Amino acid sequence: MATAAATSRCVGPLQLTGAGRLTAERPARATPRLRVFAAELTVQVSHALGRDGICVIEARGPFGYSPPLHVHGREDEVFYMLEGELTIRVGAAERRLAAGQAALAPIGVPHTFRVDSPAGARWLNITTHGDFERFVLAVAGATKHRRAATLAELGREERIEFVGPPLTS
Repeated sequence: MATAAATSRCVGPLQLTGAGRLTAERPARATPRLRVFAAELTVQVSHALGRDGICVIEARGPFGYSPPLHVHGREDEVFYMLEGELTIRVGAAERRLAAGQAALAPIGVPHTFRVDSPAGARWLNITTHGDFERFVLAVAGATKHRRAATLAELGREERIEFVGPPLTS
């Protein structure tokens, strides 16, 4: 009989063991933590690794953190909560997310969020096509051969438009 280690395979930031259990193993290709606004982001699965361009970014934000209201022109964005709580606004709707809950910000719909838990929050952003991933890398200064640019210019390059202020309390 094969051992779990012998039959495990990498599925991004998780390991699927032969017994069918998922373990949180850090993938060899994860980026270091990147500072974007007041959040720390880690690209756990790059869009370039698979055929459908899925990207998984782990995010950590301090209490009160909120990015500007923005729209993705080519990607849906999924938020999956790991720890803490967020208030998320998608279009005119606002709701609170806690660990184990998810929300979708569809293509073309303005959205933002705010970290509500005093100890901060940790969540996954899941997108496709690599636009958000490239934006994160550009803002964090992790890409080479990039001239200095404004946040709006970097966003436009990756089909992300800033359309309003962050979510206030």
